[in-house]
Amino acid sequence: MGRGYIVEDAVEGYLSKLCEQQPGPVTGLLIGQSSTQRDFVIMATRTPQREESMAAAGSSVDKEWVTEHARQVSRMLPGGLSVLGVFIITDTDAKDTLTTLRQLVFAVENLISLEHLWVPADDDVTDCVTLHVNPKTRKTICRTFDVKDPKSMAKPADWKYQSGVCSSWSMMSCCLNVDMLVPLPTRAGPENMDTSLNEGLKVWAHHIQSGACLIDGKKLPEDTELTGGQKRNVRQTYTAQLLVTPDDLRSPDVVQQCGGSVSVRGVIHSRAYIHSNKPKARLAEKLLKRDVVSTVATRVQMLLEELQVSEEESNGSRKHKQQTEQFCLPRRIFCPVKVSGPVCVCDYQFSDEGQSEVTERLKEMLDIDAAEEDLDTRQETPSEIIKEDVAAEPTVETHEALEPKRNNYVGVAMATAAALLATAASMLYLNDV
Repeated sequence: MGRGYIVEDAVEGYLSKLCEQQPGPVTGLLIGQSSTQRDFVIMATRTPQREESMAAAGSSVDKEWVTEHARQVSRMLPGGLSVLGVFIITDTDAKDTLTTLRQLVFAVENLISLEHLWVPADDDVTDCVTLHVNPKTRKTICRTFDVKDPKSMAKPADWKYQSGVCSSWSMMSCCLNVDMLVPLPTRAGPENMDTSLNEGLKVWAHHIQSGACLIDGKKLPEDTELTGGQKRNVRQTYTAQLLVTPDDLRSPDVVQQCGGSVSVRGVIHSRAYIHSNKPKARLAEKLLKRDVVSTVATRVQMLLEELQVSEEESNGSRKHKQQTEQFCLPRRIFCPVKVSGPVCVCDYQFSDEGQSEVTERLKEMLDIDAAEEDLDTRQETPSEIIKEDVAAEPTVETHEALEPKRNNYVGVAMATAAALLATAASMLYLNDV
């Protein structure tokens, strides 16, 4: 017997509409949550059309575009939600389609996992789902592949539609103070910069993973059932605290030669959704910690991508400046997946963007028709750069520790040039409090 997939019935309606709208092959992603016994699919989203390839697309599948879409979507999913697999709508021969789906699901998983900064757990589900829908007969074929096994063969899976799949899922949220310092190499360059930041984020992620998690003020045993003693099919909300050992208490001071540094400071809002099939405290803690790591790493990466574009547009005219620069990381905004009950997806808004740009990205990436009033902007408020007289020296000015507060988010300050190629100190501010 293969894995079982409990699927929100709105997904069936969504796939049916796609069958009617386009005659050619349509690809997309399946989003939900895995558990040991079964997986839950709460939404599907088609791959957006790529303008430059529309004319020449024909009946082929743009694998590179599908995987890049999956990477972008993965960044927009809070804790507990992930890309579970891919679907394709085509009347092409089932055998040829299965080969395409296998290539897609492995490519998607490989690209998404590159951005993961946590160590996989023993209980992580490694099976990913593929779904083939024939637009003429509406017949569906569901198969899974173990994406950690390169030689994995297709295994049959049970695909069952059901209403209200996540209507009673629990939600756990927390605010966390972030204060991270990452040294930069003496020889500055894009590759060295990315490597140093990635290593620094991995070290910080390890500290988050090893921190203690209090749920509603209590440290629960790992096997405690979260919904124990609660009414069946009633949604629960929990407030968590992550207790992480400060940097200055972890290890002795170390002198390290470097050409600059990046400081990430501020407060983030994190949340995780947990399925209602007898979830344990261990699962809730794992999902929340992964969301904390993911949301910080995503914002830093997004800022670096913005700075790289800015540097290219300026033709590198600023790369030799020696100074400290401050930047605000984008704030996190949530949007409910209306057909799926209380569960939300998220997006990241830079200070120079309006809410209309957020709704446009939600439509393009997740095919969600969201109005600006649907957006939850209360969890993190925009930060402001504090004007300071900062000397052009390779040091980071110290600030008082920020206390976690609701309605605030993380910002970044970097003491490097726009492409972060100069040898100077940098700070990234997540938020002002």
